[in-house]
Amino acid sequence: MRTCHILENQPLTWYLDKEHEVAQNVQEETFFTWIAPPTVIYGHHQVQEQEMDIDFCNSHGIAMVQRQSGGGCVYADRGNVMLSYITPSTHSEAVFAAFIERVAAALRTMGYPAVSTQHNDILVNGQKVSGSACQALKNATIVHSTMLYDVDFDVLQKAITPTREKLQKHAVQSVRQRVMNLKTIQDMGSTEQFRQALQQIINPEGQI
Repeated sequence: MRTCHILENQPLTWYLDKEHEVAQNVQEETFFTWIAPPTVIYGHHQVQEQEMDIDFCNSHGIAMVQRQSGGGCVYADRGNVMLSYITPSTHSEAVFAAFIERVAAALRTMGYPAVSTQHNDILVNGQKVSGSACQALKNATIVHSTMLYDVDFDVLQKAITPTREKLQKHAVQSVRQRVMNLKTIQDMGSTEQFRQALQQIINPEGQI
């Protein structure tokens, strides 16, 4: 599996475009990690007004981006690591499940008691630390994930506004109750140091 070399400190849309650029001519599994500025990312079938506080995001300089893949709404900032995986395989469901388990296994290697779920999440001690989405293309599959390491949960809770039904589905009263930062379990240093360690385990043959 190769690592794609990409620029840093770009808006989130730049990285999503880079995934599709790689997917156009992908010949082998490609994996890279990146850190985005504060952004709310919502799924292809979601309605912006129903998923986030638009006024709050605008007043706090938080970008709002709709991705082409499905799945739910997530918040990312510089305490979050984004993972991108592109493969020429078109067996998207199998690819999706295998990649999520690969990431969970990497976290376990790092000392986090991570488990993957049938809802495409990764949990540590029963709380969500990673969510993923998958996009099936004619010639490739793209999987991208968030990884909560040191995210500002006060901002996250104000930026994302799930319905009461969604919260009840997960038996919680707020988004904050459902998620956790990996740094609270094991401090790996800065988010950048954590990113490098995670990427090295998932793809030891690639260059960071």
